[in-house]
Amino acid sequence: MRLENKVALITGAGAGIGRESALLFAAEGAKVACVDINEETAQATVAEVEAAGGTALAIAADVSSAEHCERMVKLTEETYGALHVLFNNAGVMLSGDDDAETTTEELWDRTMAINVKGVFLGCKFGIPAIRRAGGGSVINVASFVALLGAATPQLAYTASKGAVLSMSRELAVIHAREGIRVNALCPGPLRTELLMKFLDTEAKKQRRLVHVPMGRFGEAKEMAQAALYLASEESSYVTGTEFVVDGGITSAYVTPE
Repeated sequence: MRLENKVALITGAGAGIGRESALLFAAEGAKVACVDINEETAQATVAEVEAAGGTALAIAADVSSAEHCERMVKLTEETYGALHVLFNNAGVMLSGDDDAETTTEELWDRTMAINVKGVFLGCKFGIPAIRRAGGGSVINVASFVALLGAATPQLAYTASKGAVLSMSRELAVIHAREGIRVNALCPGPLRTELLMKFLDTEAKKQRRLVHVPMGRFGEAKEMAQAALYLASEESSYVTGTEFVVDGGITSAYVTPE
């Protein structure tokens, strides 16, 4: 199994990419700490993992809180003895996120607190734990919009994912010789609750899909497969990347030289 004897912590594990990744990581042999702000959804993910024969722990945490992030890492180490894979997946795309004129300061601050500060705090406490385990992998969820910008205005979200991408690059350089790899997973448009709430009309969906060469939204399971590669030793020489899994949307915008 690709994650045998590994311990993984996944934030935002109550739904979407996080839940699918928890199920897949556990099926590949990992013990999984399933972290979510909603304890019930975290427990539901754990129940699915255990029903499939895996091992998992539910932890309720708000990733924008340093105290909560320190606690989630501590509980993972205390329960399973180590931490090898940190998957900073938790994120928000809030209703009302628009252009600079109409996006409120409150919405901007909340988006940054979860999407950027949450990744920073996960790394602040998770990287030392991975170092204690002898090395491993950090996966931070950015987005294709960090590379392109979005056709439908969502300024706070786009800016937050740009920050995650640049943070991941720097952390990769800092920790490369410690055996700690850091990569940014950049999903394309996905058929998840998070995006579908934002693209709440057929016109908005089509405006996004018209730019995707494959002509469809991606699935959370497909992002989990990409995360599994980055978590496993198969990606042992991969760090500092923008790991793009986007149905071809970024390639469609590449300008030939």
